[in-house]
Formats: sequence, structure tokens, C-alpha cells
Amino acid sequence: MSHIIHRNLHQLPPVAASGQGIYMYDTHGNRYLDASGGAAVSALGHGHPDILAAMHRQIDQCAYAHTGFFTTEAAEALAEELAANAPGDLSRVYLVSGGSEAIEAALKLARQYFVEVGQPQRSVFIARRQSYHGNTLGALALGGNAWRRRHFTPLLIDVRHVSPCYAYRDRLADQSLDEYTGTLLRELEAAIVEAGPENVIGFCAEPVVGATGGAIPPTPGYFKGVRDLCDRYGILFIADEIMCGMGRSGTLYSIEQDGVVPDMVALGKGLGAGYQPVGAVLTRPYLVDRLREGSGAFQHGHTYTGHPVAAAAALAVQQVIKRDRLLDAVTARGASLQRLLHQAFDDHPHVGDIRGRGLLVGVELVRDRGTRSPFDPARRLHVAIKDAAMARGLMVYPMGGTIDGQRGDHILLAPPYIVTETELEDIVERLRDSVDAALACV
Repeated sequence: MSHIIHRNLHQLPPVAASGQGIYMYDTHGNRYLDASGGAAVSALGHGHPDILAAMHRQIDQCAYAHTGFFTTEAAEALAEELAANAPGDLSRVYLVSGGSEAIEAALKLARQYFVEVGQPQRSVFIARRQSYHGNTLGALALGGNAWRRRHFTPLLIDVRHVSPCYAYRDRLADQSLDEYTGTLLRELEAAIVEAGPENVIGFCAEPVVGATGGAIPPTPGYFKGVRDLCDRYGILFIADEIMCGMGRSGTLYSIEQDGVVPDMVALGKGLGAGYQPVGAVLTRPYLVDRLREGSGAFQHGHTYTGHPVAAAAALAVQQVIKRDRLLDAVTARGASLQRLLHQAFDDHPHVGDIRGRGLLVGVELVRDRGTRSPFDPARRLHVAIKDAAMARGLMVYPMGGTIDGQRGDHILLAPPYIVTETELEDIVERLRDSVDAALACV
């Protein structure tokens, strides 16, 4: 009997024994090809010697220092590295222990900024339906996934939600991409005006929607339009790159590909590549300068903020990505993965869409390709696919509720950046077998 409260209270998961490269091994000797990086976390695979060595060096030097008393060389060096490679003037860094904490810090910093500039009436955030920004209460409120929110709605702050940028589902047959994008931007502007621009703090969105949508990229020009609206109405743009950032999309920051600079970026997952719990918020200088000139402090903090071992691990991850030219590899391997998926599934009657950016790729499943109608949620197709894949030694990240938190199924693929072409072929072959096996039994 396990004393752990596992995610599934009716099933005990396999016990992980070790990991090496893109493979995980359980205590029974079974090997699993990690095609999802866990939850799009393991960017460099498992057991990378350079990251382990950096962690050991830091533990020997200084395993912990509370930021109320000290900073550390590791934290300072990581912040310098992140700022040096960030878009525009994103150059102030707040280190935390994961993505949800990063979003919470961004929300609080944004609110405090407006209080300190003499606009305390600002209390409204706007985000998108079917977004996911984390599981702490502030982040959950910001997110727009009905299934994740349903038990906790009475505890959540009121956030205005607008439509996602989801062309496969929502673009009308007679709409061009530009027309569809324009519709979304007009909806966002209407939400700002309805709330009163003087009451709005900011708009938060994932440059590529991850867990809840299945690697949905934006339409061309969408984020330029978002940036223009935020500038016009004096509100902040917060980019949630917890899943899609740190190289996962083929550039270090995914938003680089959209040609805009947010006011804040939230990072997590791939920042530490799973070697330590770590996240970060990057902001433009004017936000922090206002606090420095006013109260002199950001009224926030956690026990493990800026943890030196986490910072050392994350810094080593960034150094390996740069040294080994892994951003180029992500771009090339991402194109190969989509090509292989199209070859395997373009004639499949129950695969409606294949999409993504870099090595963050989604496959949406449908009951009927012509109408794009989803499977009955009661069939829990995504669960059956996960079970079938695990039985075939394949780790993928399937989710249900793709359309509205209830209906729709997708599979998320996010293999480590070190994946080879041969391993991609193996992933797609096993995935095809897993999908067919799941469809046959549900």
C-alpha cells in the first residue's frame, strides 16, 4: 500500500527506477520511450552528465541560502543568462520553484505595479478560454479550462475570458486567416472596453497553447494585434511560456517567432529540464524600476525562491542548449516529427488535425473528420490511448476536453531535444499502434 496521494486513486503507477537519454525504466525492467518529456519538461532527456555535474558542484559549494539574507552566484548567473537572450528589454528576473509559482508572481507584480503608479482600482485580468496557467488558485483562475476549475470556482478571482486562437475549430469556412484573427482581436478589445481599460491589469496567453489545447499555435499576426491593443489601452501583456518556452518551440522564447515583446514572460518546465523544480518571471525594467522608486520591494516571496541548486541546474541546461546548438535540432526534428505524423495519420479516419511549433506537437482525434465532431467524452479515449501507449513502452501526454473542457481528445508530443530521426520514427510507429488499439477497445 502506498501512502502517497497519487493522481489516480484507483491505480498505482509503475515505480520509476532510472532514466537515461530519452528512455525511462521501471523497477520491473520495462523500458519507456519518453515522447512527451514527462509533461514537456525533460528537454535534455534523463541523466545528462553535464547537468548532474553542475548540481553536484553547487551542492558541495552551497546547497541553500534564503534570499532574505543572501543572493548566490548561481542565481545571479542564471538571471544574467536569461536576460541576455530574452526578446527586447526583458531583463529583470524573479526565480521561483515552478510554473504555477511563476504565474502567481507575475499576477502579484502586475497588481503591485499599478498600485504603486497610483491606479489601485485596477483589478481585472483577461485570459482565454481553454488556457492553462497552473493549478494554484490565482493561476487556476487565470486559466480557462472548465474541467480543472469546476470544483474550485467559488475560491477563484473573477477573470474575464475570451476565445482561444483555435483556427481548426473556430475559423468559419468562408473566413481567411486574417479575417479570423481580426475577429479574435475585436473580441479582446470589446472585453477590455466592457471591463473599463482603467480597471484592467493585463492580458495573459500562451504563445502556443499546451496541455489543454494540444500544441495550438497562433495565427499570423495575432500576437502583434494583442501587443497593439495592450499598448493602446495601457494594460500589460503577460506571455505564459511555461510549456512552450526555453527552446521547446525552436527559439529560446516562443514569442520571438511572433515578433513582439511582452511586458512579462513566465517560465517553468524546460527551464530546469526536470533536474530541479524551477521557474522564473522575466519583466521589462520599467515595472521593477517603479517598485524600486516607490515601496522599494516586491511584496512577495517563497522559502525556495532563487534556490541555488535549482539555479545551477537551469543555468547548465541553458549552456548545453547553446553549446550543442539544440535550438537548430528542435527546429529540424520538429519538422521531421510533423512530416512523420502526416505520413502515418493523414489517411486515418479519426485524426482531424496535426499542429504545433518545434518539438511541441499535437494530434487531435475526432469521431468524424468531415464534421470534426468529437468522440463521446464518456469513452475517455485519451485515457485509453495513454494506457495502450504505456503497454507498448511509449510515454505520450493525452488529454480530454480539448474543445471546451469536456469534449474532445488530443495527444501532446514533446520529446527531448536530443531525440534522433530514428527515435522519432519509433515514436510515430508506436503511437499509430496505440491509437488503433485504443479505438478498438473503446
